[in-house]
Order: sequence, then structure tokens, then C-alpha cells
Amino acid sequence: MKRTQMRLPFFYGWIVVAVTFITMAIGVNARTAFSLFFPPIISEFGWERGVTAGAFSFGFVVSGFVSPLIGRLMDRAGPRAVMELGVALMAGGMLLAPLTSQPWHLYLTLGVMVGAGSVCLGYSGQSFFLPNWFIRKRGFAIGIAFAGVGIGSVTLLPWVQHLIEQTGWRTACTAMGLMILIVLAPINLLLHKRPEDIGLLPDGDAAPSASAAKPVSNIVDPVWAGTDWTLARALRTARFWWISVGYFCGLYIWYAVQVHQTKFLLDVGFSPGVAVWALGIVSLLGIPGQILLGHVSDRIGRESVWAIASGGFAICFAALIALKYQPSLVLVYVMVFAQGALGYGLTSIMGAIVLEIFQGRQYGGIFGMIMLAALAGGAAGPWLTGLLYDVTGSYTLAFAIAIGMSILSALAIWQAAPRKVRAVAGRLHALQSKAGAG
Repeated sequence: MKRTQMRLPFFYGWIVVAVTFITMAIGVNARTAFSLFFPPIISEFGWERGVTAGAFSFGFVVSGFVSPLIGRLMDRAGPRAVMELGVALMAGGMLLAPLTSQPWHLYLTLGVMVGAGSVCLGYSGQSFFLPNWFIRKRGFAIGIAFAGVGIGSVTLLPWVQHLIEQTGWRTACTAMGLMILIVLAPINLLLHKRPEDIGLLPDGDAAPSASAAKPVSNIVDPVWAGTDWTLARALRTARFWWISVGYFCGLYIWYAVQVHQTKFLLDVGFSPGVAVWALGIVSLLGIPGQILLGHVSDRIGRESVWAIASGGFAICFAALIALKYQPSLVLVYVMVFAQGALGYGLTSIMGAIVLEIFQGRQYGGIFGMIMLAALAGGAAGPWLTGLLYDVTGSYTLAFAIAIGMSILSALAIWQAAPRKVRAVAGRLHALQSKAGAG
């Protein structure tokens, strides 16, 4: 039901961006904090590394299966229901984890509960509704919102590590759980699924008056855009499967390098200090990278920016292969820059690509199913890269395959062609000129 228009000195969509920024800063990094809890848990219980780390992997698998269900919940109940469910699951997992005495406790709390909660609070959950709030500035707004992850990683994770060192992993876990409840539960009540729900239009545009010139439509393919897209219909299109391939490969390359780069740098002779620094700088560079590439995608198109980001990962893996033969800091800088400033730009357009092709009442269910493919890629990348290392005794083949995956990801999104359904703001003039000529 349409409500009265809200009167604010600025567009309410920027409040939605701010809430998402804070939610991502805390929610995504709460899950990442598992790597900080990992060493003290092993020290305390003496469990095998595989068994302990399996809790995180199991949570990743669970989050993949939960993604389509979360999409359906978003379609039916909206973002507040999804976010508060995520808060309850993630905070519950963090607050119950200190009671751990058996491995299955860890799988249930830091694995299943935190993993499922992270789907709601992380990239997937936010991409279900945030793109609705903007059209002209869609990539820019999402880039800002998702930059919260980078800010959280350089502020929150050192604080968690400090707590672990001073008071133990249980206290740190409890503190994270309380922060999620106290900060995220209230602010996510400010969310709405789309601007029309509160009497607004995307980008804060004023309702057109009868005398005003008709605004330029961004629709390139009226037949496709006019289709009522259900999941069943979407599954029968080549575009759905091209996006799924592109997203599978995108998360494959993302997690393959994220999980293995530190060990690789140590193997080729760099100090632990350099290896840890490289990982941290990637996250820092991801902040301006996501914002800038999101903005650029509003000007030149989503496919072009996806290709730039995929190219960033290809350069990153090429630099890693070269580092085996020539371990130099210059190549480390190239690898870090290409991965963070370019590669991380993928996240700022993931929601936009799907929305611009399959916009409609069931967008959440369609996006959730595509994210199942993406998360499968995220699980496959680190595993296959490790397996290939075990078989060949080197990362070279694994990194070469990752370069191929980077190219395939770019080609797949180019084939999906969101530009042929809806034009981005920077391409509207070309669309207008074409319409005028026609």
C-alpha cells in the first residue's frame, strides 16, 4: 500500500544506503572474524584443523542453499523481515558459540547460524532491495553501501583481535553478538523495499507534472522489460544461465585468491608481515575501487565494468604466477592493486545486473537462485585451487585456470547483455538520439 510522501531535506534512499553501509561493516566482518577465532579454538580444544575449519565451509554451503529462500522471503515480507532474521541468526550464533564444548556446537553456531545470518545481512541480502532505490546513480549508491565491508575490516577486526588477546575468544564472540543486536536490530527498522512504498520515486525524483516533458525511458527492449518475470520463466532464458556462469566464475576467482594468496606469498619467500599487509591493503583498496567502479558503471554500462573487474583478477593471478619466478615487491603491488581497486568492483554491480534484466515482483527469488550459483563458485574456487596444488605441487596450473575463469566471467556477463534491456544513465543520450532518428 502506498503511504504518504516523506518530507526530508534529502532523498530517503541515502538513509537506506547508510543503514546498509553499517550493516555490511558489522555483518560481513562478523563472519570473517571466524579466521581470528580459529587459532584460539584449536589451541583450547586440540581439534584437527580440517574439522574446525569445516564449520566455516559448512556455513558457506548452508548459506548457498538458504539464498533462494531468503529471496522469496524478501519478495513476500520485505527487507526489514529479512534483516531482522539475519540479526537474530547471526547474534544468536555469536552469543551461543562461547558455550561450545563439541565440534558440532561450532558447526551449529559459527557455521549454520552465522552463515545463514550472513546471507541476510551481507552482499546477497542487500542486493535484493537496494538497487530499487536508484536508477541513474544505482552503481554509485551500491558502491558506497558495500564499501562498509572494507571500513569494517580495518576497524572492527583489529578490535576483535585485541579482545581475543586481552580477554579470550569467548568474550570477543559475546561482544560481537551484542554489537549486532544493539546496533543492527534498531537501524534496520528504517528500511523499505522500494521508494514507491513511502510515496517516493527512485533517485528522489519529483513526480512528473502534466505539463512537464516526458522523461526519457531507459528501456531498450520493451517486450523483455514488460514481461512479468517469474523464476520459472527466468530459468528458461539464456540470460539467466549466462549471469549464473558469470557470477559462479566471479566468486570462484574472488575466493580462490583470497584464501590462498597469504600462503603462496610465504611459500615464495616473503615475510609474514608482507603477506598479512598484502591481504589488508586489498580490502582498503576495495573501498575506493567499489565506489569508483560503481559510479563508472552508471556512465559506461554494467558489462564494461564487470569486464574491467574480471580483468583486474586476471592481472592479479598473472602477477602471482610471475611472483613464483621473480619474487619482487613491485609484482606484489600490481597483484594487490589489480585485486582490490579493480577486482572488488564486481560487488557494486551484482544486484544491478540482475535487476536491470529481471526487474519485477519476483526479482528476489530470481536473484537468490543466481546467488546459489555464485556461492557455489565461492566454495569451489578455494577447494579446487588447493586440490590442484596438492596434485601438482604448485599453484601455477590453478592460477592459470583462474585467469581462464576471469575471462569466462567477463564474456558471460557480456552475453547476458543488460545494456540490451535497460540503458544506464550515461547511455540515455544515445538511446534518445536513436529514438529521435527513428
